Amino acid sequence: MKDKTFKITILIIGLVSLITLVINSLVTINLLNKYNTNENIIISNIINNIKEEYPNLQEEDIIKTLNEEDLDNSSIVSKYGIELSNESISLANQKITKKIIIYNISILLTFILIIVLIIKAYQLKKAKNIQEILNYLKEINNKNYLLNITTNSEDELSLLKNELYKTAITLNEKERLSKKDKELLKDSLSDISHQIKTPLTSINLMIDNLIENKNLSAKEKDTLLLNIRHKISNINFLIQSLLTLSRFDANAITFKNENIKIRNLLAEAVRNVDAICDLKSIKINIEGSNSISLYCDGKWQVEALTNILKNCLEHSKENSKIDISYTTNDLFTKIVITDYGTGMSEKDLKNIFKRFYKGENSHKDSIGIGLSLAKTIIEKNNGYITVQSELNKGTTFTIKYLK
Repeated sequence: MKDKTFKITILIIGLVSLITLVINSLVTINLLNKYNTNENIIISNIINNIKEEYPNLQEEDIIKTLNEEDLDNSSIVSKYGIELSNESISLANQKITKKIIIYNISILLTFILIIVLIIKAYQLKKAKNIQEILNYLKEINNKNYLLNITTNSEDELSLLKNELYKTAITLNEKERLSKKDKELLKDSLSDISHQIKTPLTSINLMIDNLIENKNLSAKEKDTLLLNIRHKISNINFLIQSLLTLSRFDANAITFKNENIKIRNLLAEAVRNVDAICDLKSIKINIEGSNSISLYCDGKWQVEALTNILKNCLEHSKENSKIDISYTTNDLFTKIVITDYGTGMSEKDLKNIFKRFYKGENSHKDSIGIGLSLAKTIIEKNNGYITVQSELNKGTTFTIKYLK
């Protein structure tokens, strides 16, 4: 793309040239008209003077003779006693001639000066822009990305400034994300340490009891071993969940999206909680058209739905039910999951999706990571989740996947 400033400079020069030419032409024409008028007056005076001296001469002959001669240098009129150099009108014409010469030289010099000034101003502006760009680059190299260097111009240097601004914004965002990733990693390590410390301490105590207490019965030993296995299983689940969340935080998980029928997703999620449903005699009802599909990664969405169902089952009473419905429109596809259990307090509603948050009515083995993971998965698939609840009446999770 050509330099827009250069184009403007050429346009200004052309405009100045045109204005100069027009003014020069008008002034010159005016002076020439005066000159010609004076010439006609001189010729008329000469003819009148000659006819007074020589009445027998014809006017046509006098005019023909004058047209054949250069009045300024001719001596023909001197023969009739006329001296043009002494005529006031002739002197006026000489002044007009000088004016035309002086004016044209002045216009030419003025025009050259204006062109030189325009070119100089253009060069100074370009040099200033180049220096600004160099200063911006120095600031960027010093990791100062908060630069306001956008411009509305479209010349090459302005476009370069805009690209530098975009680069600065990108680098600033990368640095911000890098700091955020480090903070998340720090928090994750702290969470892992905190969550694993308690069950490991409990396991160590039970192992010490097995080793040191020789009087334990076979039944007591079996109970301790079962408890150890249960806690190891919880630790394994915790580590796997934390690793999954860490991979999401680091954007290390790529979704393989495809069109999947929502009923199939829900059916698989329900199968994952069949054991809990049987244990508490809870029935799960699903309502929705078999034709509705969702463009998503099926594996991860089943994981999210399963975690939500586990939470609903955990807070549901025995011999109750869970209702699931799903619909779609031009804007989003919606899944609504409702239980009729203990519900949540206002405090729980505000914190329910935070990592490691355990509600007031949570199960003792709850880790507090399932809903946080579900929310992360849903958001990664262009969705969002909300929750409404009332104590002793139940909870409703609403998921909307934007199209």
